[in-house]
Amino acid sequence: MSKSIFKYSFSLLHIDYVKLNHNWNFNNVISPYYRLYYIDEGMGFISDSSIRLTLEPGYLYLIPSFTICNLNCDTYLSQYFIQFFEESPDGISLFTNNRSVMKIAATEIDIILVKKLFQSNPGRGINRSNNPKVYEKEVYYKEYQLLNDEIKTHLKFENQGILLQLISRFLGSNGFKSNNSQSTPSKILDTMSYVQLHLDENLTVTQLAKRVNQNQDYFSKQFLIHTGQRPLNYIHEKKIERAQYLIATTDKTFLEIAMDTGFSNLPHFSKKFKQIVSLTPGEYRHQNSHLK
Repeated sequence: MSKSIFKYSFSLLHIDYVKLNHNWNFNNVISPYYRLYYIDEGMGFISDSSIRLTLEPGYLYLIPSFTICNLNCDTYLSQYFIQFFEESPDGISLFTNNRSVMKIAATEIDIILVKKLFQSNPGRGINRSNNPKVYEKEVYYKEYQLLNDEIKTHLKFENQGILLQLISRFLGSNGFKSNNSQSTPSKILDTMSYVQLHLDENLTVTQLAKRVNQNQDYFSKQFLIHTGQRPLNYIHEKKIERAQYLIATTDKTFLEIAMDTGFSNLPHFSKKFKQIVSLTPGEYRHQNSHLK
């Protein structure tokens, strides 16, 4: 296995055990962190743009960060939920090619690990609401992440180890698509990292190709081969991903967000946002209006 896999780390945001009912019914939820559920009783549903899964006892579910999903419970559902952030030095997600909800059967060890993480981190529930539009705010993220700095060193290692073990279960599933970073040229990986770190700039394919000393056509073809996307599409996708986060967690105007994500004007930003999210910035903000 490539050593580069171990550049990824994950930090705990929330963990709790909750009993839900028909009030747990939220559409178009998107978060900058991961969600992992273990269901022990009842039934619910989770869906994204391409799949609808039944939440049922004995299964683990993973929702990668920035994956739009719908959550639903008609009558009763009890679950352990874990929310956590992903961190990597180049900003490239381990689940870049897997932005969809995932489901696997839980093993006895999985259940032990989930309950151990819950018992070792008391008071890490949301304690505000079951509605993502209420509790998803940057100030709350920082509040809970600060708790990670206060826990003892051995518990930090334990939390990280449990999260890695649980995530590894989904990496082995048939639906997981590898990033194949080991075979991806270093210049392509470097470009992807550069884009992530300079989303506030007006990036161009010409600029990116020149930066790695390659002909623009050759660079574009190599980028497409190794990422499945054309460079400009990748740039726009990452910029809009950042814009979604800013709309969901701040009160910035659309013009300010357009500037923060490197768009030269508001119409261009709005057009690209609609193309990628299938909603206008205004419609997206309305759906997240309870955050403000």
